[in-house]
Amino acid sequence: MENSSKNLFEKFTYSSLIVKGQRQALEPGFVPDRLPHREKEADQLAEIISPSLKNFKPSNVIIFGKPGVGKTSVVKYVESEVSKAIQSRLDVKIKLIDVNCGVVDNPYGVLLAVGDGLLETWEEKLPFTGWPLDKLYATVLEKVRSFAGIVIIVLDEIDKLVKKSGDSVLYQLLRINEVTNEGRVSILGISNDLRFTEYLDPRVKSRLIEETMVYNPYNASQIYDILRDRSLYAGIADSIDDSAMKTCAALAAQEHGDARRAIDMLRIAVELTEKGSEKRIVDDTIYEAKKKLEKDVVVETVSTLPLHSKLVLFAISLIDEIKSGGISTMGEFYDLYEKISDRMGVGSLTQRRVADIIGELTNLGLIDSKVQSFGRYGRTTTVSLNYSSAKIKDILLSDEILAQLKDVKPTQKSLLVS
Repeated sequence: MENSSKNLFEKFTYSSLIVKGQRQALEPGFVPDRLPHREKEADQLAEIISPSLKNFKPSNVIIFGKPGVGKTSVVKYVESEVSKAIQSRLDVKIKLIDVNCGVVDNPYGVLLAVGDGLLETWEEKLPFTGWPLDKLYATVLEKVRSFAGIVIIVLDEIDKLVKKSGDSVLYQLLRINEVTNEGRVSILGISNDLRFTEYLDPRVKSRLIEETMVYNPYNASQIYDILRDRSLYAGIADSIDDSAMKTCAALAAQEHGDARRAIDMLRIAVELTEKGSEKRIVDDTIYEAKKKLEKDVVVETVSTLPLHSKLVLFAISLIDEIKSGGISTMGEFYDLYEKISDRMGVGSLTQRRVADIIGELTNLGLIDSKVQSFGRYGRTTTVSLNYSSAKIKDILLSDEILAQLKDVKPTQKSLLVS
């Protein structure tokens, strides 16, 4: 009989490449005390914010760039430097309030986060829900007045807030400076979407866009330097082949210069090495980590999509299979989506709503889409898959609800023609 006293987790105890306490260097929230290839951007942002150290309101600023190009890292680094600077300046009052709009994407939530950020004690915490918006706004305004200093509100993924809930809360926050002189508010927005300002009311846009910064993707050499830096922080520099580091950097550079993805690959490579018999991270470990990362991310993303998003993506995948890659137009995949919806016994959405879904799938990185002109035939949305149609279909068909579409073939005329 097996020894029942043996702990369940004993078989998962591996030798560690990383000393305890240093693993955080490979985690997303880690803020290094140096920023390879973003020193210039950090200086520029510090210059914009520097008036706050003299109790003057700094300009509002929006930072644009693709995911993984260091936007949030630079902001966190500059925030930490501001905190250090004000420790020795008793005459300076600055409050930094961080709001992740990927999570908090509605006016009430944003105002609540700002209000809570200005509280002095936990006992005063504002109600999570239930207040009218005008009462919550009035409370935030009073908190700003009571603080009587500079309030810098950092809205990470500000584009998601605007697309989901509009710009009304931005207008409210920006108006604070017009109704009181006892406290000043600045907004520092971080956006993955260069086009999100198109959604802004002109009154909001003119107030909000005072300074802009655009971060370009990293190249392979720059990502290599970042990985080398992180490996030193994590204490694994002697446990990874230089060629493996360069491979990791090159793979990430091919995918939009995403340093965050490179760090994730390195972290997974460490975990694979710790679980295996090898004592060093080599090129093959990086390729295995890439495969695992792609599988984990895509499966999780596709599996958690709403039903109609899955049906739209399935239609796009079928057309991709028919064409052996390439693009499909709104007319092509919408017609197929309608037929698939009928097959599933659910009502299809309008083209306008499907266009919104296409935008959401594009933001998730599952597809690429753009509005293309066909001359006198007009303009339409075209899309292409970023992953193989076979891979996407396998994930979608693993859903019990969509399993009934397994017999649908790309050449099945009943689905492809009226």
